Amino acid sequence: MYNAPTNDFPLARATPQFLSGGGECGRLLADHDWSHTSLGPIELWPHCLTSALSILLRSRVPIVVLWGHDGVMLYNDAYSEFAGNRHPASLGSNVRESWPELAGFNDTVISKALAGNTLHYRDQELTILRGGVPETVWMDLNYSPVVDEAGLPAGVICFLADTTERVAAERRAAFLLALSDELRPLTTPADIMNRTAERLGELLDASRVFYAEITDEGMMTVERDYSRGVDSIVGVHSLASFGPDLLAAYRAGEPVVVRNVGGDERLSAPARTGLTAREVGAFIDVVLFNEARWVGLLAVQYASPRIWSTAEERLVQEVGERVKVAIERARAERDRLWDLSQDMLARADFAGMMSAVNPAWSKVLGWSESDLLTRAYANFMHPDDVGPSMDAISGMAVTGQPSRFENRVSTRDGGWRHIEWTVAPEPDGENFVAVGRDLTDAKSRATELENAQEALRQSQKMEAVGQLTGGIAHDFNNMLTGIIGSLDLIRRNIGAGKLERVDRYIDAANASAQRAAALTSRLLAFGRRQSLDLRTLDVNALVCSMNELLDRTLGEQTVLETHLNPELWAASSDANQLESALLNLCINARDAMPSGGKLVVETDNVHLDEHYTMDHPGLAPGDYVVLSVSDTGIGMSASTLEKVFEPFFTTKPVGQGTGLGLSMIYGFARQSGGHVHIYSELGVGTSVKFFIPRSHQGIEPVHAPKTKTVGGQGEMVLVVEDDPSVRLVVTEVLCEIGYSVFEALDAASALPILQSNKDIDLLITDVGLPGISGRQLAEIARQTRPELKVLFITGYAQNAAVRSGFLDKGMDMMTKPFAMDALAMKIRDVFDG
Repeated sequence: MYNAPTNDFPLARATPQFLSGGGECGRLLADHDWSHTSLGPIELWPHCLTSALSILLRSRVPIVVLWGHDGVMLYNDAYSEFAGNRHPASLGSNVRESWPELAGFNDTVISKALAGNTLHYRDQELTILRGGVPETVWMDLNYSPVVDEAGLPAGVICFLADTTERVAAERRAAFLLALSDELRPLTTPADIMNRTAERLGELLDASRVFYAEITDEGMMTVERDYSRGVDSIVGVHSLASFGPDLLAAYRAGEPVVVRNVGGDERLSAPARTGLTAREVGAFIDVVLFNEARWVGLLAVQYASPRIWSTAEERLVQEVGERVKVAIERARAERDRLWDLSQDMLARADFAGMMSAVNPAWSKVLGWSESDLLTRAYANFMHPDDVGPSMDAISGMAVTGQPSRFENRVSTRDGGWRHIEWTVAPEPDGENFVAVGRDLTDAKSRATELENAQEALRQSQKMEAVGQLTGGIAHDFNNMLTGIIGSLDLIRRNIGAGKLERVDRYIDAANASAQRAAALTSRLLAFGRRQSLDLRTLDVNALVCSMNELLDRTLGEQTVLETHLNPELWAASSDANQLESALLNLCINARDAMPSGGKLVVETDNVHLDEHYTMDHPGLAPGDYVVLSVSDTGIGMSASTLEKVFEPFFTTKPVGQGTGLGLSMIYGFARQSGGHVHIYSELGVGTSVKFFIPRSHQGIEPVHAPKTKTVGGQGEMVLVVEDDPSVRLVVTEVLCEIGYSVFEALDAASALPILQSNKDIDLLITDVGLPGISGRQLAEIARQTRPELKVLFITGYAQNAAVRSGFLDKGMDMMTKPFAMDALAMKIRDVFDG
C-alpha cells in the first residue's frame, strides 16, 4: 500500500478546483502523484470523494476521510495538528498502518460505517503513542458513511474534537472534591499521607506514590508509600542526590516532570542509576512550601517512561497543596490535644531517654519538663516494674508492633502512680511514642468497690447459709426423731421382753436413716461435692431403660412421649446420677399437671458457642447432648424461675417436697461440666433442658448388678477409719462374712501394719482421715505393696469428686452411708477385678 511521501512532491501540476483554498493539506494532495495508488489519478476521483474533500479541507474542525475498506486517510490542516509527527506520512496512508495502536477500534468503525451506519462517541477514552510513549486522550468522534453515485457507502468521514482538557478538568475537580471529603475526618499525618497516596495511585495507575517531609538540609523522610508491582521506599533520602539542576528546580518551587529517567540529562548519573534500580521510569515531583521554607514533597512515579499531560501535572500540584493543608490542620489539632490531654504523652528513644513530654506529666507526677528529659525514663519506674516494662519496650523494637503494659511511676513527692501505657514505634526504628493513662484513682475505686461487693457477698452467703442450715436442721430433726424414738422403743420393748413390735421400730429407724442419707446425697449434689463416676453413655439407651419405671411413676393421667435423636452423640456423665435427675424431673412435671397432661422426653445434639457460654461462667463452648423434659402443666412465674435452684425452695405444700430436687440437678450438671436451663410460662408449661458434655470415646457396656451377697475366703483386710462406730460396724460385718481383719483409727497407726511383713490383701480406708489422707496412705502403701487393692469409703472428699481422676487401677470407691450387703458385694468386686 502506498504511503504519501514526506517531501519532494512534484512542483508543476495543475491544482484541481476542489482543492483550492484547502491549505497545506490541499497543496500536498494536489502535488502528489496518485496514479500509482489504490485511488488512481486525482482527475478520476469520484465526485462523492471530491465533494467531501472540498468541504473538509476548508473547515477549521479536525476532519478525516477513511476511504474504502483499506481506510486511506485524507484530512485537513486541523487534523494534521492532532496527528502530530505522524503528519504528513499519514496523508494517503492506510489508517491501520498509521495508527496501529487503534487498529481494532478503527476496524470496527470502518466495517460499521461501510455497512451504512453512523457512529457517535462522546468523551471516548483512547491510548495513543506519541514519541513511542503511551498517552491517554479523550475524544468526541462522529462517523458517517460517504455514499457514491449508486447510493452505496464508499468511505467514512469523521468529525473529531479533542476533549482531553475538559474531561481531565472535570475528573480532576471530582477527584479533588472526593479526596477533600476523605481527608477531612482523618486526624493523623500518617493517615492523610497514606489515603492520598492510595487514591492518587489508583487514579493515575501509578507504580508508586508517596508524600515525604523535607528538612531544611534537603533530607526527605518517607513514612508510608503506595506501591503497586514495585518495592516500597520507606526511609530517609537526599534530594541533593538527584543532581544540581533538579535541586535548583526544587528550591524554586517548580514541579519536576521527568518523562524518561534514563534519558533525562537533568538527572545526575548516580540519580539515574538509583532511580532505575528502584524501578522508576518517569515521575512528577511537587515540592510544597510554607512561606519560604520547603516542608514536603508529593511524588508520583511510573515504572516505565511515560508522557505526563498538563492536566496530570496540574492535578498532582493541586493534590500536594491539599495534602499540605490537611497535614498542617492535623498537626495543629495534634498540638492542641498534646497540650490539653489529661493522658501523659511522650516521644522517647529505645536508648532510654525521652525527647518530648506534654504538660500532663507535670500535673500527674509533679516533675518538671527538664527533670523528665534529662533522666533516663527507667529511673522513674518502680524497681519491681523496670524489668517487665523494658522487656515490653524491647519487644516492640524487635516486632515493630504496638505494645501495652502497666507499671508504677514515681511522683516528685515520693509516691507512686499506677500508669497504663500504650507504646508504638516510629518508622525511623529509633524512637517510639507513648500514651500513659493514670489508673491510680480508678484502682482505688475498684478496690473500694470490690471490698463493698465482698461484704455484700459475705452477707448474702451468711443469709444463704442460714437458710440452708435452717432447712437441714428442720429435716434432720424430723429424721433424728424417728431414729432416736425408734431406738428408745426398741430398748424398752427388749427390756420388757416384748419382741413382737421390735421389727416395726427397726423398720421405722431404718426408713428415717435412709431419708437422712438421701438428704445428704442431695446436699452434696447441690454443692457439687458428690463423687461422680463419669463414663461414656448412650443417653437414648438410658431413657429407654427407664420407660417402665417412668410409666409406673407417672400414673395413667400423664401421657409420656419420647422423641429420641437417632444420630445422638455419646455423652460423658454418671449413669446413676443422670437416671436420678431424669426421674426427679419427670416427677416434678407430673406434680405440675394435677389434672393430667402430656410429658415429653427428648434428646438432641447441640453446639454451644462463646456467645451463649459467656453468660454462664464455668460452661465451656463445645458440643453437648441435650436431655429435655417438657410438660403441659401450670408453669412458673418469672419470680419463681429466679429461685428454682435455691436449696429448700419449693412451690409444693409443706411436707410434700424438700426443695432439693432441682438444686441437686443443678449441682450435678455443673459438677459434670454441663448446664441446666428452665423455660416456663404460666398456664402453658415448663421445659427443662439438661446439657451433657459430648464424649468422643466409645460407649462403655453396662454390667448387670449382682443380687447376691458374696462372702470372704479368709482374705486379710486392713480397715482404717477414724469414726469408732463406722469402724466397729465395718469390722464386725467383715468378720461375719469370712474375712480376717486388722483395724486402725488413722494413717499413723495403719502405716506400721502396712510396712510390716503381714499379708494384707485389701486396704479399706476413709478418704478424709485426720493428718495423712486416705488417698495419700494408699500411695505410701503401694510403694512397698504395688499390687495392693484399695477400697475408699467416704462421706465427702472434695478432691474425689470425679472418680476417673482420683482412682488408679485396682482401686474403687463407696459413698457413705451404705448397706452392709452392698459393702460385701463391692469388696468381692474389688477382689475379682
